[in-house]
Amino acid sequence: MARIHHIEIWVDELEEALTEWAWLLTRLGSTPQSEWASGQSWSLGEAYLTLTTSPALSDPAHDRRRAGVNHLAFAVDTTDEVDAIMADAEAHGWRPLYHDRYPHAGGPDHYAGWVENSAGFKAEIVAALSPAAPS
Repeated sequence: MARIHHIEIWVDELEEALTEWAWLLTRLGSTPQSEWASGQSWSLGEAYLTLTTSPALSDPAHDRRRAGVNHLAFAVDTTDEVDAIMADAEAHGWRPLYHDRYPHAGGPDHYAGWVENSAGFKAEIVAALSPAAPS
């Protein structure tokens, strides 16, 4: 069975990205794995996530609505964890999305919160309550 080895996110502003992502990844129980001048990697269970700048970046603006990755979804164990992360997100550079339908924007059996950072990257925090449904 295949599984994700790592995810690499190219960013335009590394320091800002590290501030926002470090808060979220730490809240999710991730720890820094390695660091270098143009990036940093964080553990994600058996996989890892890398934030890095690149001289090959063709456009400094990220648009999750273009072809490509729309968002990353992170599973947590309880609805309380989703609520706690959502309550603190804005203070750490993440803007709530679909807040008018929170926590069931993904449907009545899907308990999750969605946030977007200053660069436009979207993350979903979902409570693992039932078999995964598309989000």
